[in-house]
Amino acid sequence: MGKKHFNRREMLKVGALGGLSLSHYLKLQAATQSSSPKRSGIFVFLEGGPSHQDTFDLKPDAPSEYRGEFKPISTSVPGIQICEHLPELAKRMKDYAIIRGLSHTLADHGIGKKYLLTGNRPSQTLSYPEYGAVVSKVHPSAFDLPSYVSIDESFVGPGYLGNEFSALTANKPTYGIPYSVRGISLEDGLTVDKYNSQKKLLDDLDTAFRGFENLDESVRGLDRFGEQAHDIISSPTTRKAFDLTQEKEADASRFGRHEFGQSLLLAARLIEAGVHFVTVRLRPAEFDFDTHLDNFSRLRALLPPFDKGLATLIDRLKERGLFKETAIMVAGEFGRTPKINSQGGRDHWARAMFALMAGGDVEGGQVIGETDDRAGAPVGKGYSPDDLAASFFQNIGINSKHEFQTNVGRPINLIRDGQPINQLFS
Repeated sequence: MGKKHFNRREMLKVGALGGLSLSHYLKLQAATQSSSPKRSGIFVFLEGGPSHQDTFDLKPDAPSEYRGEFKPISTSVPGIQICEHLPELAKRMKDYAIIRGLSHTLADHGIGKKYLLTGNRPSQTLSYPEYGAVVSKVHPSAFDLPSYVSIDESFVGPGYLGNEFSALTANKPTYGIPYSVRGISLEDGLTVDKYNSQKKLLDDLDTAFRGFENLDESVRGLDRFGEQAHDIISSPTTRKAFDLTQEKEADASRFGRHEFGQSLLLAARLIEAGVHFVTVRLRPAEFDFDTHLDNFSRLRALLPPFDKGLATLIDRLKERGLFKETAIMVAGEFGRTPKINSQGGRDHWARAMFALMAGGDVEGGQVIGETDDRAGAPVGKGYSPDDLAASFFQNIGINSKHEFQTNVGRPINLIRDGQPINQLFS
């Protein structure tokens, strides 16, 4: 039987007869707009911009002031080498693909993050949605689960899609400490607590809904988000997914007893529960790849937990039969300068960087693209963050050329300039 689609005027007629509330209408509307099944997605964002030439794109034959201190090691795929401090990922090379020819020109943290977290070059006139917001709109989870969770902070927000597709933001977990979800916040600072204080107002809006065919989008978005927040907070399914005490100690500790590993454990549990998208973006604290100073000593501390956590995430999803049902991407906002600076660090460099892709239809065990002999620029045309985004969406099951309406009624393609990297899937 085909899905029934309702327009607002039809729903107003139904509401007039049956007392349909605004929140109920919005939920019914979302249900009628659902499409064919899609994959879930996990985006591991490496805050600060990781050094590509010290991780997945080493240049052992370059002069010492370029190649740095780390040595390459062989992986499970003959001919592919990565950093010596990534031994677990070296063993699992067949499970993921490395993209080495990524390049752009925005070597600033703020705009670089906006670019990589949306797949669209930032604009002064339009706010693009982050990946999870798109998935939340196109592929919503069950009503008692969030469609999109961001650990530990959403940086971009839902953009032109509207507040109702905001992330549920969850604080980063700490090993051995009971976990709780902090206040859910919108881009403009509204929280569930504030929503509660406005409940009478929203109830009044529901009562008056029959007369509001042109109800303001921001109010409608707040209502939907707030109602979902309350459903989520009271849901046993969601509470169980967030409860890391449900894990056996051995299973929790194998991710690593640090915030990065425990965040990936939480991401895995959320995907297992039915959440459709998780972003792991840890704010600079314990896990910051902005290595202007002491690049090599800092990476000696950063890479082992990254290696262990990501390798275990892959293992966990495979064990639970979810690896082929989950699209995974790993990237930061840019790479680091080819030449080591006077303080033993590497500075911002957007002309060359790396990304990893895994799960879904991605063919692991391959390297796509390359950089020059000093890791300064792609050989040939290279790939853009737009191409990366188009590929990620394809792997999730969303057409990157899907047309949305912006909040001012302007039609726009999801990814404006990029094309999927076909080699990822063959």
